[in-house]
Amino acid sequence: MTYPAGPSFSATVRVRIERVPGALARVATTIGFHEGLVGSIPVVKVEKNHVIRELDIYARDDAHERRIIEALRSLPGVEILSVTDRVFSYHEGGKIEVMGRKKLTRREDLSLAYTPGVGRVSTAIAADGELAYKYTLKGNTVAVVTDGTAVLGLGNIGPLAALPVMEGKAMIFKEFADINAFPLCLDTTDIESIVAVVKALSPVFAAVNLEDISAPRCFEIERRLTEELNIPVFHDDQHGTAIAVLAALKNALIRVGKNIGDVRIVISGCGAAGVSTINILFEAGAQNMVCCDRLGALYPGRSEGMSPVKADLAARTNPEGRSGSLREMIEGADVFIGVSGPNILAPGDLKTMAKDAIVFALANPVPEVDPWEALDYAPIVATGRSDFPNQINNALVYPGIFRGALDVRARRITSAMRLAAAEAIANLIPHEELADQNIVPGIFNRAVTATVAAAVAKAAVESGAV
Repeated sequence: MTYPAGPSFSATVRVRIERVPGALARVATTIGFHEGLVGSIPVVKVEKNHVIRELDIYARDDAHERRIIEALRSLPGVEILSVTDRVFSYHEGGKIEVMGRKKLTRREDLSLAYTPGVGRVSTAIAADGELAYKYTLKGNTVAVVTDGTAVLGLGNIGPLAALPVMEGKAMIFKEFADINAFPLCLDTTDIESIVAVVKALSPVFAAVNLEDISAPRCFEIERRLTEELNIPVFHDDQHGTAIAVLAALKNALIRVGKNIGDVRIVISGCGAAGVSTINILFEAGAQNMVCCDRLGALYPGRSEGMSPVKADLAARTNPEGRSGSLREMIEGADVFIGVSGPNILAPGDLKTMAKDAIVFALANPVPEVDPWEALDYAPIVATGRSDFPNQINNALVYPGIFRGALDVRARRITSAMRLAAAEAIANLIPHEELADQNIVPGIFNRAVTATVAAAVAKAAVESGAV
């Protein structure tokens, strides 16, 4: 499975090129010959016989990038002065920072912001804790909590290596929902310790976003924190994925003229995202779902490779009691939803699915099946990738979910709030604008967060979460 060159593997290459006709063209042709892409090529300096330029070069992976650069080194009249990895350069110094909202320029400001004036505010909050929502950052601040055991596409890399991912999430919170979010990467995988730490830190935050915590521990951690805290707790890997899937599926089914209660759905993956996706699809009216793991379908009575979570899924899904491999399960299925791992299906496996099949291959960065080739067998294909149409991504969900919850000071995230979020996302595309490659709005559609927030806030009030 080969993917196009893009910014994830890109470099800024500073080169000195001879000032002769065709020199720059030879450089660009060499990059193109090696299947790279060229971005901006600004002039840095003009010398008597040379021009120094910086080229943004896009590749597929590290090895591809190295091949392009080595090819440039071999060109006569071209000298490579430096190579800068654009991804690492972007992360240098971190991606977020803490900034004051009020000016601190003179002694009077110091008396207002700190001692002695701040004592009056602290005294008021001590008497009425609700005032913290008005007079501190609490009311608009979310904790992004991880232990680094299930980082998307990377697995158990630990809390320190998870920090860049959590910083990125905090950026999205701020950019799309104007929410202050801070990464808390915990150096423990013990359930009791994680619950205790988050509870101890909770006075600072209005909500908790659990992230990249492996199953089945994530279920217990979310349950415990939801029960023991009086602020919303939302495990995005579970519910964010599930909400985005439901939103996309609503529109995909409209597009192919099928009803969610009539279709047969096969889900690959029994982790956090798989379990939550099954739950929300049941809530939305799905009747016939089969869940598969590495050993094939879950069914009542299966003994090999089972766990309490899988036993529960087996009891609630697969109404026909089918057994067999994932390939066997998708025969005649209307919908395939992959939240598992890369390349577990060949494109040709999809030819046995029902007419007008829907394929959501959401493993990241490499989907369960090649999405471009999957289009030969299914009219509607979606992935989690940004370089393919129909990107089903949690970033469509969590900014609006938290914005809505914070706006009405919700105490928890209810099923009604999750269903309202999915409906709001789906409805952002009018039926007349639905197309095979347009079943979900884009992440940079600025109407998404506001629309989801309004729907979630309304559902929070109506479902008694406030």
